[in-house]
Amino acid sequence: MLAALTLLDAGGSVSLSTLTDKLGVSAATIRRDLADMEDQGLLLRTHGGARRRTALSEVPVRLRDSRFREAKQQIARRAAELLPFGRYSVAISGGTTTAEVARVLAIRPELAIITNSLTTAMAIASRPNLKVIMTGGVVRSNSFEAVGALAENAFNSINVGTAILGTDGISARGGATTHDETEARTNHAMVAHAQRVMVVADGSKVGRLTLAKMADLGEIHILVTDSTADGAELERIRAQGVEIHVVGT
Repeated sequence: MLAALTLLDAGGSVSLSTLTDKLGVSAATIRRDLADMEDQGLLLRTHGGARRRTALSEVPVRLRDSRFREAKQQIARRAAELLPFGRYSVAISGGTTTAEVARVLAIRPELAIITNSLTTAMAIASRPNLKVIMTGGVVRSNSFEAVGALAENAFNSINVGTAILGTDGISARGGATTHDETEARTNHAMVAHAQRVMVVADGSKVGRLTLAKMADLGEIHILVTDSTADGAELERIRAQGVEIHVVGT
């Protein structure tokens, strides 16, 4: 599905024959996938193909899991290594990389995790060794994150050792950013009540600037990314005082 949406976003519309040629699957499979994506509101089917509803600026979370999976797992393992053992509290935002961090942390004892991400909460809620706290809020269909006043009030009422922040972009110019302004306000409430802020982002996010700021670089202590990140941009971020960890080769 993600490959089809990428082709669609590149040109605004795409024919059935182009999809079958580029993706190497049957016309029947493409028709089935297009019907499913139309039901989800991701596109409009046309005679002989499909066209986009709007530009795909934000990939829906349900389609992101397969993107850069190995890099995200390496990032998650390094991020977990940077957290102290023993009784500790962590806030985790939405996103596929942060969800990987939560999975790595799931075996830790005496850990309290507060999150506004439905997918993260579901992945770790059954672990008896964890205290999992879920915020309230309005659930965004693209990210499965609870946002708005209820979520912000939950983050405002607690203090955590480390906030682990996923992002759509991080740059020396713009800090950590996301596509949705309400999500940005909610995540900033999490950042404001953490002793330390760690951003986890695959290399494609480094140097990218999106609509709404979640945190200034001055509020971010650590960035964990992978070796595909732009080296010059990492140096600019490091020059502003952010500790950078790069995984992979």
